Amino acid sequence: MRERVLVDAAALAADLGLDELDHPGADPVEGRPVVLDVRWALGMTDGHDQYRAGHIPGAVYVDLEAELAAHGSAAEGRHPLPSASAFRQAARRWGVSAGSRVVVYDSVGGTSAARAWWLLRYFGARDVRILDGGLAAWAAAGLAVEPGDVTPTPGDLDVRPGGMPVLDADEAAALADGEGVLLDARAAERYRGEVEPVDPQAGHIPGAASAPTTENLRADGRFLSTADLKRRFGDLGVSTGSTGDAAVGVYCGSGVTASHEVAALAVAGVDAALYPGSWSQWSNDPAREVATGA
Repeated sequence: MRERVLVDAAALAADLGLDELDHPGADPVEGRPVVLDVRWALGMTDGHDQYRAGHIPGAVYVDLEAELAAHGSAAEGRHPLPSASAFRQAARRWGVSAGSRVVVYDSVGGTSAARAWWLLRYFGARDVRILDGGLAAWAAAGLAVEPGDVTPTPGDLDVRPGGMPVLDADEAAALADGEGVLLDARAAERYRGEVEPVDPQAGHIPGAASAPTTENLRADGRFLSTADLKRRFGDLGVSTGSTGDAAVGVYCGSGVTASHEVAALAVAGVDAALYPGSWSQWSNDPAREVATGA
């Protein structure tokens, strides 16, 4: 599963024709992959400026707030899923077509790029991978960047929602209440309710397990080994065995970094569902219970 979710910098450079590296096992599909730059983080407002200053050659900038989410609300959360028509328009602007191979990256270990990975998969794109280690891994490999904007030839992707499993609030609550495993991908101090920088209540969904997204990564921003991810999720109550395992769901603050945890679970061989509304939706509903502490 790992090679279906992640690609390393050397392999991507070879696939783009940027060096003389061999790339054994490369897909025999003609044409370069579409590369998307998804630089974003909570409170970050200069992602496009950072992109213009230097990006992987040929990469197209993706605006997470405008293109990877609908308008936020208390009822739907801060980053609801975009409509099919809005996502179709955005993906075609990026140059994504039926059959395109797509690679997404960012500068934060894939924790924002994974939102694009998840949405593309949800809307029917079949070959989408995250650059393992992101832009830092690209630079560490000695690979060049280019400045300015890239305007690709528009694509023709015909989106079909439903390619990835999702949860609503009731389904998330049922998992946490014993019907499966619900993982909270936020920082541990937010899970415990010690701090809450953006949402109306501090704490977590009762019964959810704390599983910070950042702990999916090594110190250099690359994903843990497959064995280490299996061990990590196993310790959290997730079975990485065969059929008949309990269902697994993931949430975070608003459904962005939880996508990264879904990707890490996929590397470990687990198909997990995303709760898009996440804590920003749950904590705005006074009828929902809130737990604090470890």
